Amino acid sequence: MVGEEGAFVLGWDEVLTEEELSMTLKVLCMSEEEFKEYKEQDGWEDDSEEEENSTLSNEALSRLKTPCKKLLYDSVLLTLESYGADLKAEQDLLNNREAYEKLSRREQQALHVRYGQKKILHQLLELVQ
Repeated sequence: MVGEEGAFVLGWDEVLTEEELSMTLKVLCMSEEEFKEYKEQDGWEDDSEEEENSTLSNEALSRLKTPCKKLLYDSVLLTLESYGADLKAEQDLLNNREAYEKLSRREQQALHVRYGQKKILHQLLELVQ
């Protein structure tokens, strides 16, 4: 369901891999009985029109059912723990001109990427609390 990378792509305003995330949340939040029934129906691609027309915007994420929100919340926390430094440490480094200028160009770019990723993840945490 997730693909080779095993990751979902999140943007500032919506989930960019919404089909994969929707399907994954749907399956992971099913009871064992619901999963068996869903699997027996061979319904992996044939979902209702309502689900096909929905997008996972930030607003939609905040309206997910509680089990899905909890799953996303816990997943985001695990992802954030995988980073070496927290959001505040990255912000402090970005604000410290002297320390920032000591970084190589590549390290500066990596810092901006990590900081942006963490900002998006923190935004997601707020949406699914």
